[in-house]
Amino acid sequence: MKVYFLGTGTSQGIPIIGSDHEVCKSADSKDKRLRVSVWVTWDNHSYVIDCGPDFRQQMLTSNCKKVDGILFTHEHADHTAGLDDIRPFNFRQGVMPIYAHKRVIENLKKRFDYIFETKNRYPGAPSVKTIEVENDQPFLIGDKMAFPVNVMHGDLQVFGYRIDDFAYLTDVKTIEEIEVDKLKNLKVLVVNALREELHDSHFNLQEALDFIALVKPQKAYITHISHILGFHEVVQKELPENVFLAYDNLEITI
Repeated sequence: MKVYFLGTGTSQGIPIIGSDHEVCKSADSKDKRLRVSVWVTWDNHSYVIDCGPDFRQQMLTSNCKKVDGILFTHEHADHTAGLDDIRPFNFRQGVMPIYAHKRVIENLKKRFDYIFETKNRYPGAPSVKTIEVENDQPFLIGDKMAFPVNVMHGDLQVFGYRIDDFAYLTDVKTIEEIEVDKLKNLKVLVVNALREELHDSHFNLQEALDFIALVKPQKAYITHISHILGFHEVVQKELPENVFLAYDNLEITI
């Protein structure tokens, strides 16, 4: 299995529009972060987790030519706003399966009503097939099972996903012990860490490191990173030897 980090930034991306922050002005490509998403592939199977407003750019940069389905973590715009850009995949492949909590599906129906229209559809509108994800109910993607992991983003429920020995969690602030038990014996854990200061709805860096120490994956990658966490190269030097700052266009093999 390969995991390609399409984007590793927070909701505004890095650089932030109009910002004079030193990280936003960095010339290091690892400090330039699109909105969070990963592309997971194995054999001839290809799935994306979340498609934010940078989705089109991410597909072009990664040279992704086939997506078998999209798994959504939650409904926030930085994770969903690129849904219209699935159209090229529709034209080549047909209807796109999307996997999400019932609440998220209902939210998408309101925001992208033309996609879900069954009468008088606009010619060329995206086409999706919705598959409702329920906690504790694994589901099949390709020939692998995806296991939803229930976490809280402040007061909002969010799904992370485990596929084989890989787990992807973003926008986590709290997680119950019964959900942590789903993350045993991981080779790779991806988890969010927004900044060093505490935040109401995201792990800060220390909370993420404490969570990694609890889960004990072989390796962990940090994503959903704000510019105020600091320069990639500086922060990386301070992390434990099995913890890495993810960056856009990083590809790992599991």
